[in-house]
Amino acid sequence: MESILERIQRACERVGRNPKEVKLLGASKTVPPEKIREFYNCGLRVFGENRAQEFLKKYEALQDLEIEWHFIGYLQTNKVKYLINKVVLIHSLDRKALADEIQKRAQRAGITQDVLIEVNLGGEETKAGVEPEKLKELFEYTLSLPNLRVLGLMCIPPFLENPEEVRPYFRKLRELKEELEKEFSLKLPHLSMGMSHDFEVAIEEGATIVRIGTALFGERRY
Repeated sequence: MESILERIQRACERVGRNPKEVKLLGASKTVPPEKIREFYNCGLRVFGENRAQEFLKKYEALQDLEIEWHFIGYLQTNKVKYLINKVVLIHSLDRKALADEIQKRAQRAGITQDVLIEVNLGGEETKAGVEPEKLKELFEYTLSLPNLRVLGLMCIPPFLENPEEVRPYFRKLRELKEELEKEFSLKLPHLSMGMSHDFEVAIEEGATIVRIGTALFGERRY
């Protein structure tokens, strides 16, 4: 983990950013609770899960730890009820029906649920996310939902061996965020972008949350 933190620091230094602006999230899909506990004991506090059922098991097993849980995978509307009051941030809002369900469940629980809107920048059919040209409409819709609060944007760009080739996608997400901020006169504090092989480039382009799995936990079988 120390080497990842050092790489985050160096990436920030290259562009004059404060490393404290970047949150390291352990993408812990398929990682067993005991291994999450080991990383927690080493100082990692933020973990992100992709599947609601797997998350619930880990949430139960690790309730004695003050983990900041995030949900980073595709979210079915019928799974929202399992996350409310348990996850700090949902990274994968991508449609109005999901926004409506989060609003309903959050209102019932008497909380405001923080979310990020996932944008499909690569136009890949295998990936979730709202199309860039429909982002403004979805964002504007969320403003009418009092128990849902958008804090920024997330993307999973196409996998390219050379991280430099991914840079335009990260830059585009930052530009989309800045356009929303300007048009709606508000501040969106987060850009969730960058994974094990390209997080340094993402940080250089403004990432505030990097989702690291393999580089932290090793290769996993999915």
